[in-house]
Amino acid sequence: MKITFLGATKSVTGSNFLVEGAGKKFLIDCGLHQGRMEEEILNDKPFDYDVSTIDFVLLTHAHIDHSGRIPKLYKDGYRNPVYATKATCDLCEIMLPDSGHIQETENDIKNKKRKRAGKKEILEPLYTARDAIDCMEIFKSVTYDTIVDITPEIQVRFNDAGHMLGSSIIEIWITEDGKQEKIVFTGDLGNNDIPLLASPTMISSADYLIMESTYGSRVHIRNDDKASMFLNIVSETISKGGTVVIPSFAVGRTQEILYELNKIKDQHKDDQEFQEKFQTLMNVPVYVDSPLAVSATEVFKKNMDLFDEEIQEFISRGDNPLDFPGLHFTQSVEESKALNESNEPCIIISASGMCDVGRIKHHLKHNIWNSNSTILFVGYQAPGTLGRRIIDKEPKVKILGEEFAIRARVEYIEGYSGHADQTGLLSFIGSFNVKAPKHIFLVHGEEESQIALKEKIVEEIGIGVSIPSYGEEYVLDDNLPMTQRYQNPVNKELQRIELINKMQSLENELEDMKHALKDNIRLQSSSDDDLAKLNNRVLDLRKQIIEIMNKGEN
Repeated sequence: MKITFLGATKSVTGSNFLVEGAGKKFLIDCGLHQGRMEEEILNDKPFDYDVSTIDFVLLTHAHIDHSGRIPKLYKDGYRNPVYATKATCDLCEIMLPDSGHIQETENDIKNKKRKRAGKKEILEPLYTARDAIDCMEIFKSVTYDTIVDITPEIQVRFNDAGHMLGSSIIEIWITEDGKQEKIVFTGDLGNNDIPLLASPTMISSADYLIMESTYGSRVHIRNDDKASMFLNIVSETISKGGTVVIPSFAVGRTQEILYELNKIKDQHKDDQEFQEKFQTLMNVPVYVDSPLAVSATEVFKKNMDLFDEEIQEFISRGDNPLDFPGLHFTQSVEESKALNESNEPCIIISASGMCDVGRIKHHLKHNIWNSNSTILFVGYQAPGTLGRRIIDKEPKVKILGEEFAIRARVEYIEGYSGHADQTGLLSFIGSFNVKAPKHIFLVHGEEESQIALKEKIVEEIGIGVSIPSYGEEYVLDDNLPMTQRYQNPVNKELQRIELINKMQSLENELEDMKHALKDNIRLQSSSDDDLAKLNNRVLDLRKQIIEIMNKGEN
C-alpha cells in the first residue's frame, strides 16, 4: 500500500492524494490550486496519473481547493464514482458550475486580449460550467457514520469534520496480503466552536494519519472574545459613517457570520454598552452580495439536520438561524453596483473570501481607500492572494487594474476560521485512544506552520511526522520508504516565474515614477538634479528590461 502526494504539499490549496492498495488506485480530493502564480499554473498541467486507471474518488468536502478539478477529471474521461456526503453533493451542484463559469469568463478575457494582439491561437478554459454540471452524474451520496464497502478489500466511513456543511474525516480500511490497515484523512478539520456545525468527530484508531495543518503554529482567540471584537469593529465603523466590507467564502463562512449576527443579540443582556453597540448593528442593513452564497444558504436550510443541538433548538422554536431583520440578498449586477453608489453605512458580505475573483473586488475598490471604512477578514488568506496582501498591509494594492493606497481599517478575526488551531489539532491526535497512528503526514499548511506542529507532535505525543513535498510517494510499511515519483511541474517554470515577478516589480516602479513626474509637472516642484536622477533611473530600468527579455527568449 502506498500514497503519493500531488497537492496541498507545503501549501493550503490543490488537495489531491493518490492511494494504491488492494489492486486499486483511488484519489482523496481533486482540488484547484489557488493563490500564488506557482500554485495556479499547476491547474493547467495534465494530471500526473493516467485518469483511466483511477477506480474511484473520495471527496472530503465541497470547497473548491478540494473539489475544483473534478470537472477537469471528468472532461479528461473519468467516469467512475465520486463518493461524498449528501450535503457535499448538494453544494458541489452549485459550486462547481460557478467555478466553471469563472474559468470560462477569465478565459474569454484572455482570448480577447490575444485577439487584439493579433494572436490566432485560442485558449480553452480549464473546464466549462457545462462540464461541471455533467460531472455531477458520477457523484454518489453517502451518509455519515456508515461503513461503505467499496470493494471486498476496501471499506470507508465518512465522519463529520465540523469544517463546513457536509465536510468529512474519512476512515479507510484496506486489506492487502491478508493484513488490514487503516488510513485516516482529516480533510479540513473544523474548529470546535464553529457556528452552526457540530464539533469534529474524534477517531479512536488508525495506522496512518494524513492531517491538515493550516493553523499548526497558532491558537485561535476564544469564542466569546471574537463576538465582542466583531461588534466593536462594526459599531466603530458604522458610527463614522463607513462601510464594513467582509470578504467571505460564499459557502461556510457567510452562513456562519449570518448566524453569529443573529445570535449576538442574546449575549451580554445586562451589559448596556454592549446592547447599545448591538442596536447600532441592527440599525444598519447587512447585504450578502453573492449569488452563490444565496444558493448555498438555501442548501444549508435543506440540510439543517446536520446542525448542532443549539441550532436545532432555534429551529424548533421557529427561529431561522440564517435570517434576521435588515438582512438583504443581492442577486443582480445592478443591485451589487447600487451598494457602492449609496453613502448609507452598511455591512457588505461578499465572495470570494481571498478577494481574487468575484464581486468583492468592486467593493474593495470603492472602500479600501476610505479611512472611515473597514475591511474585515474572517478566514484564512493564502500567500499570493489579494486578501493576503491587504492583511499584510502592503502600501498599495492593484484592484481591477487600478492601484489603491490602503487607508481603510484592516482587521482579521482569526477565531472565525473553519480550521482547527494548534490546540485542536493536537487534541484530535490525542483522541486516538484505542490505537494511535504509527506515523503522521502533515498536508494543507504553509511549511512554517507544519514545522511548528511537527515539533509539538514529536515532543508532546511522540509520534513520527513527515511533511511531504509534491510528487513524493511513500510505501506504508514500518520503514516508510519514500521515492520522488513525480516532479513538480512548477520547477520547470521557475525561471520564467522569476522573470515575470521581476517585470512586475519594474512595472510597479515605472508606474510610481510616472505618477511622481506628473505631480512634479503639475506642482512645478522638480529641480534639474531631480530630473537628471529620474532620467538615469529610467535608463537603468530600460537596461534591466532588455536583460529580462533576453533571458526570456533564451
